[in-house]
Amino acid sequence: MESDVSTGSLAGLMEGLKASAAFAHKRDIANVLEVLRGGSALKAAGIEAIDNGDDCAALDDSHGGYLLFAMEGMLDSFVRALPWFAGYSAVMVNVSDVYAMGGRPLAVIDAIWSTDAESAVPVLCGMRAAAERYGVPLVGGHTNQRAGHAGLAVAILGRANKLLAAAHARAGDVLIMAVDLRGAYVESNPFWNASTDAPAHRLRADLDILPSLAEDELCKSAKDISMAGPLGSTLMLLESAGLGAEIDLCALPIPTGVEMQRWLLTFPSYGFVLAVRPEHQDEVLRRFQARHLAAARIGIVTASQTVMIRRDRETYPFWDFSTEALTGAGSRPHSNPLSEAALCP
Repeated sequence: MESDVSTGSLAGLMEGLKASAAFAHKRDIANVLEVLRGGSALKAAGIEAIDNGDDCAALDDSHGGYLLFAMEGMLDSFVRALPWFAGYSAVMVNVSDVYAMGGRPLAVIDAIWSTDAESAVPVLCGMRAAAERYGVPLVGGHTNQRAGHAGLAVAILGRANKLLAAAHARAGDVLIMAVDLRGAYVESNPFWNASTDAPAHRLRADLDILPSLAEDELCKSAKDISMAGPLGSTLMLLESAGLGAEIDLCALPIPTGVEMQRWLLTFPSYGFVLAVRPEHQDEVLRRFQARHLAAARIGIVTASQTVMIRRDRETYPFWDFSTEALTGAGSRPHSNPLSEAALCP
């Protein structure tokens, strides 16, 4: 899959990123939030839910911690093209979502659709492999082997003692990006795989940095890097907090020989953006680097709602949340393509 981010000037690079399919998928979230926001079922049940704009829903467990729930669905084209890796990734990305919020996974369940039993086998084997490597039991789910197409969704349950949430970022925080560069792209796809060939004990220990940072009160805000890439995922963190940032594009950790336009639309198997108080910056960087993970300060959070990108001597106003929403998390979207008639009465 070729990148659709243009090369050349910083403005061209950033505008190409905004016009990418990955960013379009993130904008679609605003339509869902517009319909679902404001429901009263949780309040009626006496459950306190944390509205954080993250990939996990966080529910106060009444015992000083939080239950974390997340779900990821795989595109049917992905399942058809790379069935084993799609199964593996479905578990892997859910695990990442839980750790990104300072939690540890407890169990996963799946829903799988296939046209027959045989075509489901590589998907199931991929899920089983990831569950074993990450030490998370696969405890059940739903199966349909007589469907008209391939499909896969996986849900996860986790628990956090101390919560990392995007909305906890504050102006003056340092933005840190941590990523495992010991990997390679999966064919021509935008997936940076540093997981399937890595030792299982290393994968688990690398991920445990996140809840340890939360429990040691060195960090309160994080986001895993998803299909929107490093900058898009950072935007999602900032939008939830209602803040802006100044980001140095040249500071982003990047694999040797990979062009920036491709990296900006890459989904790494291990990648996180954290907002950290300046006094904790050195210790946070040390913990990632001690495990041979690439980690660097890439910018600073500002009180404005504008995200400025710098590359050498060029500066470009990449996003202004006061005029344009991305996912709509943290505040209502400024505009929504759904008509009033399309929303729930």
